[in-house]
Parts: sequence; structure tokens; C-alpha cells
Amino acid sequence: MNMRKITSLTALISFVLLMMTSIVLYIVPSGRVAYWAGYRLWGLSKVDWGSVHINLGVLMLIAIILHVYYNWKPMISYMKNKSKELKVFTPDFNISLILTLVVFFGTLAGIPPLSSIIHFGEAITAKANLRYGEPPYGHAELSPLADFADKVKVDLEESLAALKAAGIVVASPASTMQEIADANEISPQKIYQVIKPGPASDAGVEMPEEAPGGTGNRTLNQICGMYQLNPAVIVQGLTSQGIKAEPGQTMKAIAVANSIDPHAVYAAIYTLKK
Repeated sequence: MNMRKITSLTALISFVLLMMTSIVLYIVPSGRVAYWAGYRLWGLSKVDWGSVHINLGVLMLIAIILHVYYNWKPMISYMKNKSKELKVFTPDFNISLILTLVVFFGTLAGIPPLSSIIHFGEAITAKANLRYGEPPYGHAELSPLADFADKVKVDLEESLAALKAAGIVVASPASTMQEIADANEISPQKIYQVIKPGPASDAGVEMPEEAPGGTGNRTLNQICGMYQLNPAVIVQGLTSQGIKAEPGQTMKAIAVANSIDPHAVYAAIYTLKK
């Protein structure tokens, strides 16, 4: 058994698997959507993928530390000049350091193409969110059924009757949506679809006072379409409140352009809905 070989191969295998889990987490829906819709990829939930990603990262970290230990002399030689003198800031080290710092600070500053990588991931996530469906509000799956029914304005007794008719067992109205979902091997979203009155669509519904999940990634046009609002009237109303906006902009983009929070933009639109 050769520990040097085992260490190097472990570092390589964990690196490959870590890259795979990174790609998966890059493209999956937002947490609120994944938990709500019971999202799974190859049989694993987003939580499962996240847990595997973390532990593979720990394994790789240990393997890299051991790799450095077993290859200390060659690595030290990389930091020696032509006179064989140890010098940390060699030209090669400086290039590596600068490259790493450029990626680190360039990401924070939103400089292309680093920002493009982030925006591309956000676009993929936004499409996945629309495909799998947003919850009525953030972490709705953690709400007890009684509280959930009150927040989405459905009758609790009628909801219990509908769930019973659908073969969904509810131990108690105090059970959370996630607990009921797990007990029946379905998603919280499926429970909502049973008790939600009318067609399962966001179009034409009453605009809630609290912004639903994913609002920041929706355009002003989409928000207006969901709640039957006139985009031109809303834009004019926002302008009168000192908020500059275009129908094609996302709520998040409008907020950034006006140095305010996306929830403040939504609140302003809510005051104009009549």
C-alpha cells in the first residue's frame, strides 16, 4: 500500500466528483423552489447534493494537505530562484497569486467575464424556478397546515376534506406541509395543488401584500401580467415615487438601479395596484 499514490488518486477522484456536484448545484432551482416542489436529480434532493458537495470538499482538503506533505520538497523547489535560494514571491508564484486575486476581487466587483458566469447560472436557476413552480411565500413547506391555509386564504376544514378525498393522510393541522408531504411521499407543492381553489395558475390572482418567492427575478411586465396590472400605469406611478423602471427590467435590476431593496419596489407597486 503506497500512501503517496492513495493520496494523489483520492485528491483526483474527489476533485472530479466535486466538480460534478458543483455543476449540479449551479443549475438546480433555488432552495425555496427545490424544497417546495420536491426537486430531485438522479434520485437525490438539493439537500443531498449539498451534503455530498461539502463532504467531498472536506475529503479533497485532507487529500491536498497530505499531498503537500508527501510532495513538500518538490513544492519548495518551485519557490527557489536560479541560485537555488528560497524565495516565496517568485515570478511563477506572483502570477498564480495575481490570477487568484483577480478572480476573487473581480467576482465581488462584478467584472466580466466573471460576472457573466454568475448571471448565466442565475438565468438557468430562474428558468428552473419557473419550470418547477414558486411557493406562495418563502419556506412555505415549514408552515403548519393550519397556518398555511390561513396565509393562502383557503378554508382549513375544506382543505382537510379535500386532502382526505385525495388519499393524503394528515396527522394533525399542526403538522407542517413538509411533514405531511414526507408522510405521504409527495411534495408540499402537490398538497397545495389539492387544496388550492381554481386552476393552478398565477395569472389573474389577487396581488399579495408580501412579495412571493422569486419576485426579484421576475420582470415588471411579468409582475403586471400575474396581477392584471397596466405596465404603463405602473411605470408612471413608480416614476412619481422617484423610482425609475422599464417594463422589461427585473425587480432586482430596478432595485439596484435605484439603490433600494427589491421588496421596496414590490411594496411601491402594491400601493399602485388600484
